[in-house]
Formats: sequence, structure tokens, C-alpha cells
Amino acid sequence: MAEQRGTVGGPVLTAWFATPNLHTLDVYESLGGYAALRKVVTEMTAQQVIDEVKISGLRGRGGADFSTATKWSFVPKAHPGPKYIVVNADESEPGSAKDRYLMENSPHALIEGAAIAAFAIGGHQAWIYIRGEYDLPYELLRDAIAQAHEKGYLGEHPFGSDHPLDVRLYRGHGAYICGEETALLESLEGKRAQPRSRPPFPAVKGAWGMPTAVNNVETLSTVPWIIRHGGAEYAKRGTEKAKGTRMVTVSGDVRRPGNYEIEIGVTYRHIIEELAGGALPGRTLKVFWPGGSSAKVLPASMLDTSTDLDGLKALGTMGGSGGIIVMDDSHCMVKAAARLLRFYAHESCGKCTPCRVGTNWSVRTYERILANEGSEIELALLDRVSQGLQNGRCLCGLGDAAGWVIESTMRHFRDEYEEHCLHHACSVQGALAHA
Repeated sequence: MAEQRGTVGGPVLTAWFATPNLHTLDVYESLGGYAALRKVVTEMTAQQVIDEVKISGLRGRGGADFSTATKWSFVPKAHPGPKYIVVNADESEPGSAKDRYLMENSPHALIEGAAIAAFAIGGHQAWIYIRGEYDLPYELLRDAIAQAHEKGYLGEHPFGSDHPLDVRLYRGHGAYICGEETALLESLEGKRAQPRSRPPFPAVKGAWGMPTAVNNVETLSTVPWIIRHGGAEYAKRGTEKAKGTRMVTVSGDVRRPGNYEIEIGVTYRHIIEELAGGALPGRTLKVFWPGGSSAKVLPASMLDTSTDLDGLKALGTMGGSGGIIVMDDSHCMVKAAARLLRFYAHESCGKCTPCRVGTNWSVRTYERILANEGSEIELALLDRVSQGLQNGRCLCGLGDAAGWVIESTMRHFRDEYEEHCLHHACSVQGALAHA
């Protein structure tokens, strides 16, 4: 996959990515790296850090889109025991690879951001929970943490201050569910990765029962820039309600798949057709998932949808993990949905009944449909199972994601479902056979 960048208002996260050896401390520091952490621990209070991030309007880039400053402020200030920052670097969402891209190119930015966040909540330690399959990012982060310790930027007295700060790495267990906030905490504690019932929320009772803020890699990698340049400068980018820039991963049937930093508010047409080069030769764009496979699919007729919150919410979908999956007219949406449901059924942890039963029931229904054994009964069944998986009926978002695959593909491509179920035919496959 090609890895390129391109923004309308100038990059934030990738501004230094053309610099050779940016992953080393000397190069990162020569460009201004760790100036933000130095400023925080020697000149600012925890509340001032939170206030600056609040001014920036930064929201979580892991999918929830929640205010970062507000999440930090939920951590009880007066709690006498340890408080933790946990970095969600699991990135197991199909179609997303932007966190890996950030960690491979600039591991010190994440370490600096995690240390600043730990300071902001009044804590002393951050844990980076990294996807088990991410070998190179793991090694780069491990070396970068050691470099930061040797230089005195982490440890008992960072920059001569009396506020100890440490960042530690934990290698994940290789399951999709490990990216879910509370399942990640269970895994971090050495337990089986299964979501917790909420409340209590992690801000009150998180890792090892202590107050914890869980943030995404991209979110924390943005924080040093905000401290260096000021929250107001960051807030100039993006839209009125969705500030700044964000990373997206474009994959699938496009000429230039890769990671791009975009200013929030540009359209998906700009990303897919201009940055990623549009459809492959001889083909026509058919659909795109705007935020990984967990977001509701949109037809190509909606390419002019804005990447801001309002544009996506108006269509009932979301920017999610930033993974933009593109399919052209050679794909049958019933088969595409069936593949995704097999994935969600395989990755369901099985703790809650709606997800465990619903995803597997969906897979069996799709199997009957694709074996030309479908009927009106299967159409109605998919409708009911989809509703049973959504709207908070499951312990975590995996069930919703599975339900949204069914619901959104049936909503936009009902004709293809009816062809399979009522006529035992596939016009897409038929067109390809005669091409």
C-alpha cells in the first residue's frame, strides 16, 4: 500500500514525515520534539494543559469522537492512588492502518503525547497497548521509550521536575475485541479480552481498578503539536463543530491506496478521487465505507458527503476509525456483507447473547442465500437479526457494527438482495461473466 499524505490546510501529524530517521530521538528533538513535554512539566499546571486541549476542540480519533479534554477531566483529581493513561494502539478495525503509519514514522510523538496526557490527569504512567501483529511499530516504540529514558525526558525527574512520568509497552493478544476500550483493559490486566458492563466507566474504575483515560494513537500524537502551537491555532482548521485534521486510510479499488492526513470538512470525493486517484481503469466506484467496516456503507452517489460530524450523522453513519474502504462495480453487496458477517462472527468474544447468537445466525442466513436457497423468509430474517444486534443490545460496539453491515447494505442495495433471495440470480456476477 502506498503511503502518501496531502492536506488542504497543511499537515499537523505528518508535517515532519519527509525528514529521514524521524523515529530517532535526535532527529525528532532537532525539529522541536519534546518541547511540548518540557513546557508542560516545567511551566504549566494539569488544568492548564486540559484547558489548552479543550480550546483546540480535539476529539478522539479512535471512533467514539468524544472530546479529549472532557475525557481527561472525568478522571477524579482527588483520587489518592495511581491514575493511568492507556493508549489504544490495537487498530484491528478492517480498513484502517493509519495508527501503524504514525507509530512507524514518529514514535516519539506518541510517547510525548502520552506523557503529556498522564501529566494532565495527575498521573505518572501511560501504557501503550499495541496490536500483537505490529512488530516494527513495537520495536520502534520500545527503542524510542528507552531513548527518552536515557535522555531524562521520562523517569523520576523529567526535565528536572518533580513529576515522575513513565510510558510502558504492552503487546496485545491479536483479537478484534482487544480494541474495545474495556476489553482492552481486561487484556492489559492479563485476563481474557471481554468487554465490561458499564458503569462504572474507566475514568472512575479502569486499569487495575484505578481511574483511567483510554486514548487513541492519533489523538495523543496530535497533543504535542497543540501544546507547541496553541489550541486556538489547531482550532482554525476543520469546521466549526469538528476541528483540526485527521488521518484516513484509503483501501480497496482505488489507484493510490494509502494513508492521508486531511483537514476535517473536505468531502469523500476529494479523498477518494483526488488524493487516492479514483476508480481503477475501466471500473466505476460503487460504494465506500467512510469509517472502517464498522461504519454504515454509503453508495458512490454520496461521495460529496463532508467528513465533518454533521455530514456523516445526517446520513446515519460515522467517520469511525478513519478507514475508508472503496469497492467498485465488480462487487456484489450481498457477498460483501456475507464476508464481513463471517469476520464479525469469528471475532465475537461470545460474552453477550445478542452478539454471539446474532452474528452466527446472520452467517447461516447469508450461506443459504448464496447457495440459492433464499426466499422472502431470509430477507425478513436479516431485517430482524440486524435490529436485534443494534441500539445498545450488545455489551460493546461489535454487535452494532455487524447489524449496521446488514442494515446499510440492505437499505442501499435492496435490489441485489431481492435478486438473490427471490430470483436466485446475481446481476453483478452476470455482468462480469459477459464483460
